[in-house]
Amino acid sequence: MLILGIILLVIGFLTGISILWTIGIVILVIGAVLWILGAVGHEVGGRRHYW
Repeated sequence: MLILGIILLVIGFLTGISILWTIGIVILVIGAVLWILGAVGHEVGGRRHYW
């Protein structure tokens, strides 16, 4: 999700399409939150990681 958010941000910035910029920011924030939750050991989407 982080990569998709960054791609949408870049495309929205280069083309001037504000909806892509907005969606990119939202996806980037959601991806960052999920990544942080997964990194601290919380289950994300019902998935458990046994490392």
